[in-house]
Amino acid sequence: MEKMTKEQFDHMIDRHFRFEAEDDVEGVLSTMVADVEHDVVGSPTGPLHGRQQARGFYDALFADLSGEKVTSLRRYYGPDFVVDESLWEGTAPGTPFGIPGQGKSLSFRLLHVFDMAPDGLIRRENVWIDLASIMQQLGATPTVAAAGQEGATQ
Repeated sequence: MEKMTKEQFDHMIDRHFRFEAEDDVEGVLSTMVADVEHDVVGSPTGPLHGRQQARGFYDALFADLSGEKVTSLRRYYGPDFVVDESLWEGTAPGTPFGIPGQGKSLSFRLLHVFDMAPDGLIRRENVWIDLASIMQQLGATPTVAAAGQEGATQ
C-alpha cells in the first residue's frame, strides 16, 4: 500500500472519535486491527492486546463517561503515525478511573499516539489523560500529605 495521506489519517481518526462519542463499541473496534495494542498510560490493566480486551475497556469507559464533544486541538503526522491532542467534554455518570463521577460535568485534555497499519486501521492506540484535572473536577484532589508533602509548613 502507498503511504497514507494526511486526509486518510484524519478520516480514520475522526471516524474512531465519532464512534467513541456515540458510545459505539463495535464501531470503535472496526477502526482497529484484530491484534491492536490499546495502551492507556496509568491504567491498572496495563496495555491491552486484541479487540476483545479493548472491548472490555470501552464497555467500562462508556458506562463511566458520557461524552458530549471532543475537539481536536493539534495533530502531528508521521509516515505511519498520528499524534492528536484533544479536549474531551461531557459528564461522569459512573466511576471513571476509580473516582465517583456523581454525574458531574467534566472536561480534560487527551493525547493520543496512533500507530497505523498499512491498510489504514489503527495498529496501536496510546492514550495519555490529564488525570489531575479529572481528579480536581470530581473532588478527588490528593491532600498535601497524600502528595508526599508530609511535614511541609503552610
